[in-house]
Amino acid sequence: MTADGDDDDRSGSAGSTSRSLLADAQQSDPAAWVRLVGLYGPLVAVWCRAWGVAEQDVVDVLQDVFAAVARNLGRFRKEQPLDTFRGWLSTIARNKVRDYFRRRAGEPAAAGGTEATLRLAQVLDPLALPQGSDAAEEAALSEVLQRALKSIRGEFHEQTWQAFWSVVVEGRTAADVATELAMQPGTVRVCKSRVLSRLRRELGDVQE
Repeated sequence: MTADGDDDDRSGSAGSTSRSLLADAQQSDPAAWVRLVGLYGPLVAVWCRAWGVAEQDVVDVLQDVFAAVARNLGRFRKEQPLDTFRGWLSTIARNKVRDYFRRRAGEPAAAGGTEATLRLAQVLDPLALPQGSDAAEEAALSEVLQRALKSIRGEFHEQTWQAFWSVVVEGRTAADVATELAMQPGTVRVCKSRVLSRLRRELGDVQE
């Protein structure tokens, strides 16, 4: 039992964040921020990797996440029994990871884009990479696709490109992308087809 007037941070349920920690962080206490980032940074990094962030970009996304936390921490409220800081942090992290992929959609030739462009290769031609292809062949094909994507990027509006990239490269559903971009699912599919058709022409797969 604690003495009268003493705080007992152990009274919270398992998995909850110490209220004193968040209160101190809201007051811009440097020690509280070091503790907060040290406590949750590794968890956010695991989320980023699980959601597809390239390893070399994890630190940058972490910085974006905790910068957003710093700006918005005063808005966090535990209004329901199941509301947790961890859940709120997860929402911010997801938003920053989406921002990360949007930026990459406009920079298809960026470092670390090999895996994404190889997924695109399979959409363009399921036989593009026969079983047993070696790393050098995969890298060479990725480079060809990256150059082609860079060449045609400027021909499309940003929303059209985002719709194409989200469905084809990120593997998301047309309905999900339509909701995010305020479009109709059919329009998303049209955007996907338009870019793919142009890309095939750029690659010489379609004769004029």
